[in-house]
Amino acid sequence: MRFTCVHQGYELYGSDRSFVETVRVIRAAWPQAVIDVVLPRHGPIVAALEPLATRILVEPLWILRRRDLPGLLTVGLLRLPLALGRALVRIARSDLVYVNTTVVADYLLAARLFRRRCVVHVHEIPEGVVRRVLRMLLGWSGCARIYNSQATRRAFAGEAAAGRVVYNGIADPGSPKGTTYRGDRPLRLLMLGRISRIKGQDVLVEAVARLPDDLRGRIAVRIVGSAFEDAERERALAARVAEPDLRDCVTLLPFAPDPSEHFRWADLVAVPSCLPESLGRVAIEAMAHGIPPVVSEIGGLPEVVADGRTGWLVPPGDAAALSRRLADLVRRPEDWAGFPEAARARYLAVFAERASAEGMIACFRSVLERRAGRLPAEPRTE
Repeated sequence: MRFTCVHQGYELYGSDRSFVETVRVIRAAWPQAVIDVVLPRHGPIVAALEPLATRILVEPLWILRRRDLPGLLTVGLLRLPLALGRALVRIARSDLVYVNTTVVADYLLAARLFRRRCVVHVHEIPEGVVRRVLRMLLGWSGCARIYNSQATRRAFAGEAAAGRVVYNGIADPGSPKGTTYRGDRPLRLLMLGRISRIKGQDVLVEAVARLPDDLRGRIAVRIVGSAFEDAERERALAARVAEPDLRDCVTLLPFAPDPSEHFRWADLVAVPSCLPESLGRVAIEAMAHGIPPVVSEIGGLPEVVADGRTGWLVPPGDAAALSRRLADLVRRPEDWAGFPEAARARYLAVFAERASAEGMIACFRSVLERRAGRLPAEPRTE
């Protein structure tokens, strides 16, 4: 068996870690398979993939990103034939090709000639023109589809769309630390993610700034992440946090490949996304650690959090509403004392690795079995 797994990233943020986990599922289910991983460049993800992949290939990919579209549609078109040629060769040599996004255009264009052996994992909710382009590209490819949430499936083709919804599985971090916040120390609030307009770091900072002075002294905020090709936004955030009303309660820290230390520190996790998250991996990771998340009511995040039981939903982009919620949480810790246990239980029931692995394997098997006369050996699921 030969698998080719294609990913558009090279860091270790949420989508990157999800890709690593999918490669781990393939390796566990088909331990003797040849697994080629294709990345656009070297980065932190390589070390995580090395124990799982047979080969890691760094090759130029024709990736559709909004900021790159002017270049792709002009000079970039000269590179497209070569990119298509590489993709066709890789697909032709593979029993199954797994593409971890809809934005790798060269592989989706090439897949039309080999649609019986390709799977696209849809885990983005684009908007406007980008959504229309990606819908057309996905339809053209004819690939089997895995959606990471109901919200993602609705965004691309509605409830009746072909394909499976398989929630991202998150590795169990082990026994949660349990509730330690009783109101006798500052509430520890964590935010993880790339610094971008989508993630809402500025909304969280403004929400904290709106807290009354006495409450602002009872909260400690840790924002962990770095900008993705947007250094000016990162500088602006650092300048705001350095102002007198925030510098004593908000700390900025750089991207961390392993965020476990930050989860062990936190009492709550904030996911104040301003644009739709396809699911919300950080919120799931928080619940796996037994940490209730405060998330925006947008995209797939409402599928993750049971509002008022395992965490809280707030309107996206509404710093005032988020500030009010934070004030309530600081003032009345007894009201949410049972949330950490409930969050952990929801993670185990819905988002643990086994359920995700079973869904992914079922999809891969159905694609492999459609190859005329070629039935793979029964994969292992333990």
